[in-house]
Amino acid sequence: MLTINNVEVMYDRVILVLKGMSMVVPKGKIVALLGSNGAGKTTTLKAISGLLKSENGEVTDGFIELYGERIDVSDAETIVKKGIFQCMEGRRVFEHLTVEENLLAGAHTRKDRKNIKGDIQKVYHYFPKLEMLKNSQAGYLSGGEQQMLAIGRGIMAKPKVLLLDEPSLGLAPLLVKEIFAIIKKINEEEGTTILVVEQNANVALSIADYGYIMENGRIVMDGSVDRLLANQDVREFYLGMSDKGRKNYKNIKSYKRRKRWL
Repeated sequence: MLTINNVEVMYDRVILVLKGMSMVVPKGKIVALLGSNGAGKTTTLKAISGLLKSENGEVTDGFIELYGERIDVSDAETIVKKGIFQCMEGRRVFEHLTVEENLLAGAHTRKDRKNIKGDIQKVYHYFPKLEMLKNSQAGYLSGGEQQMLAIGRGIMAKPKVLLLDEPSLGLAPLLVKEIFAIIKKINEEEGTTILVVEQNANVALSIADYGYIMENGRIVMDGSVDRLLANQDVREFYLGMSDKGRKNYKNIKSYKRRKRWL
């Protein structure tokens, strides 16, 4: 459904961030893109959604396709209309609008206006707390409630592909578990294809069908969730586990020398 083929991304025509990035997101699946800070995960999402230009970035090589049609040459508005919606890192809600007004904003590109009210009720089905707060200003919501609102606004766009950038960021563990369970439910019930970028590998792999691991602008490993969970390097570097149990954080510097993909 979504194909990224040998993509290079450069900022300010000087800084090379993505270096031959390739991945495939199958229709109706959840794909997790894992990696540490600075690996290039958010840049990958911005390349897909057309947001690079706002930061003086551009795709300088390779291509990105949705259903075989190139989208890397399109602007962000056109890409949204084609069915790709990005929930950006940091819960970017319209703080001075109410919850329901935020949801309506997510549907601004849609032409089927008669179905919008029904879809708002669908969002409330997934996030009952938002219905209780529908007349509250979004800026007064908690971090978890704002994250629910950001995802709900994405649903309102009726996307073919939903891009989620660090949905667990800054949230309590119990709330993270709840939100990821809802993401999985949306995928199963709506058939929405989801690409989720996460540093929390445990929670991302708990709902994903397939995973990619990214370092220094490149994909260094990919595979089914079972294959990644069984890989010793993934267990040590991303899950904090080994055959002998959890690794001591004091020894983490010694890990890098043993990574088989470096």
